[in-house]
Amino acid sequence: MPNKDITIGYHASHEQFKPSHLITLVQKAEQAGFGNILSSDHFYPWSENQGESGYAWSWLGAAMQATSLPFGVVSAPGQRYHPAVAAQKVATLCEMFPHRFFLAAGSGQFLNERITGQKWPNKQERNDRLKLCVDIMRALWRGETVTHKGLVDVEYAKLYTLPEYMPPVLGAAITPETAEWVGSWADGMITISKPPQELQKMVDAFHRGGGEGKPMHLKVQLSYDTSREMARQGAHEQWKNNVFPSSLLSDIPTLQGFDAAGSMVKPDELEPHVRISDSAQEHLDWLAKDLELGFTQLHLHNVNLKQEQYIEFFGEKVLPELNSIAKRL
Repeated sequence: MPNKDITIGYHASHEQFKPSHLITLVQKAEQAGFGNILSSDHFYPWSENQGESGYAWSWLGAAMQATSLPFGVVSAPGQRYHPAVAAQKVATLCEMFPHRFFLAAGSGQFLNERITGQKWPNKQERNDRLKLCVDIMRALWRGETVTHKGLVDVEYAKLYTLPEYMPPVLGAAITPETAEWVGSWADGMITISKPPQELQKMVDAFHRGGGEGKPMHLKVQLSYDTSREMARQGAHEQWKNNVFPSSLLSDIPTLQGFDAAGSMVKPDELEPHVRISDSAQEHLDWLAKDLELGFTQLHLHNVNLKQEQYIEFFGEKVLPELNSIAKRL
């Protein structure tokens, strides 16, 4: 068995696959040896080519019933989701599936949050709102009655179905500045794959902000296929809109804007934003470095559409070796 604190998981991308298909994929991932599931949660996909965007919270209960794995979701309370309703959703899942669910909370993207018709705040205000929402949710999970006026309004909210424990809330961070900030209040951090020197900056900032000793999760964006060129082409078709800095991606208002930005990205410009290889050893080497940096939960997102092939290959060629490495750490 691998180190009990290290888990290698599968990312369920609602933007790329129908929810019914994702149920099958997470079942296959469990059978192949993946140890957790991370779910996205958006109203829109990032491109017309992706073409899906199921409601994650309807899917989560079904998917958790269909497997025995821990699940997490990256979500943005505060605008599309009122924090009291978000707290109720989380509490319900945690009551049904104790100690199998975590929330990763981020400040959101304009593309998804604009559907409410509300003003899109600047980054500082979105951060302030996010922290306030987490405070409200934690109070509700403790059984308190919450009334608040300000960046979000809550009137006499109280949950009657409670989990028997405090649900863990990770802070989603893309920049060192955000990583340092979430270190002060979150139960852990989740970030995305970057070159080792850039990830080290994220780790250092998180620890500097108060995150020393807290869990660190990494969503790894990769593309595997039977040839490097096919892996690159599959990644380009599906993920070229996602390689820009978060400061840009957070404020693009429409799907057409994402496609316009992605149209300028050539296949050979995807790396290092996506780890592209047909080699099990190369993927292993990259992932081993992530573990050496202190990440204990890796959520592997194969960004091309060939999921069954990827799950089988990684289950046979990557996960056993990676779990052996984890056991030695």
